[in-house]
Amino acid sequence: MDIVLEIIGCVAGICTATCFLPQTLQTLKSHEVEGLSATSYVIYSLGMLCWLIYGTYLSSVQMIIFNLISLIFALAVLYMIIRYKK
Repeated sequence: MDIVLEIIGCVAGICTATCFLPQTLQTLKSHEVEGLSATSYVIYSLGMLCWLIYGTYLSSVQMIIFNLISLIFALAVLYMIIRYKK
């Protein structure tokens, strides 16, 4: 049963960590940020940072890796929102 839960955790982490990849790539290509909310990305990034700290506290490699990836993508989009805002 532990292996099944580990697999479920990995699948959840991969889904969460890569959910911002399409938005990140699209924004990199188009520099179009008009419909994106900086506030949402700030709140999400703060949440990911908290999960990263919590994962570090628990010594959970999965939590650390997947939340770090999520945080990087979210911060990249947030940076582009700030940089490309008209």
